Amino acid sequence: MEHVAAVIVDIVRSRELKDRVAGQAAVLEAFADAERDVSAVRPLGATVGDEFQGVYRTVADAIRATTLAVLALPDEVEVRTGIGLGEVVEVEGDISDGSAWWRARDAIEEAHRREDAGQTAVRAWCVGGPGDDAGMTSSVLLLRDHVLGRMKARERRIAAGVIRGERQEAIAARESISQGAVSQSAHRSGAIALREALGQLAGGAR
Repeated sequence: MEHVAAVIVDIVRSRELKDRVAGQAAVLEAFADAERDVSAVRPLGATVGDEFQGVYRTVADAIRATTLAVLALPDEVEVRTGIGLGEVVEVEGDISDGSAWWRARDAIEEAHRREDAGQTAVRAWCVGGPGDDAGMTSSVLLLRDHVLGRMKARERRIAAGVIRGERQEAIAARESISQGAVSQSAHRSGAIALREALGQLAGGAR
């Protein structure tokens, strides 16, 4: 498989969840919802324990999918993400290997290491190979996670609609608030800036 973005996701502090099964289901549901907007090469699926894996065509698709998924998760469920850029080689059945997977593993371990070192807002990291601007991508992820981590439930729902390009009037009707309140929330929470950043990534993504 040509150059793609492999994604490994795990649940933060999964052992502390009151309902582990519901937490797993919430992650799968959030990514299934995100993948209505972003076409996946391999839709995110559960693997072992609290881990999930998926493959996206570009790093921009991976970031968009993980962003929309985080916005859809319930308050009690947080995820950590590693994005690896490179090749995915099909071995047999659903088994695959390749540089993208090795780098995704390195990326999620780096995100975990940074969190343990006190960078509590870190929820994602990216590792790439020669020619991949993984450092810039990780910088974008750091800023994205800072913005997402400050959002309240309604702000997340509004942000998801804004990122998907929904009309503010439609979002307002769903939230039972005014269009002006939607606009104010989208600007104040960082949803507008996030939408523009994702658009810029998509425009230049490999």
